[in-house]
Amino acid sequence: MPTATPIFPQTPKVQFGTLLTTANTAKDGTGTVVQISAVAGASGAFVESIEALPIGTNVASVLRVFLNNGSTPATAANNILWEEVSLPATTLTEVAAQTKVVVPLNRAIPAGYTLYATIGTTVAAGWRVRVHSGDY
Repeated sequence: MPTATPIFPQTPKVQFGTLLTTANTAKDGTGTVVQISAVAGASGAFVESIEALPIGTNVASVLRVFLNNGSTPATAANNILWEEVSLPATTLTEVAAQTKVVVPLNRAIPAGYTLYATIGTTVAAGWRVRVHSGDY
């Protein structure tokens, strides 16, 4: 019986997109989207987690993450809703930490693929999203 040889990411990456403040109610990855990860390398990539950090006072929303096949996200057929998670309402304070939302993924993506994100409700201060990944 053949044995599998485990592989591990060779090039660690921490990527982040521009600030998310504007609502996008499309569930197909089109519209106002922000690229949050680098394009996966020639052998693909492993995505460990996504973290959403508020930068001030925001109403509650939802973070939607789309897997894109490397082509334009403006074409719905190039995207798939990969994950979504509720984002709590946040209040800016100088005496307590803001609520960070962590989405553990631990999934591989094919070469040339990337991740985009949207939020479902327009917010005041915004959310910064970062991706922990690595190319094989």
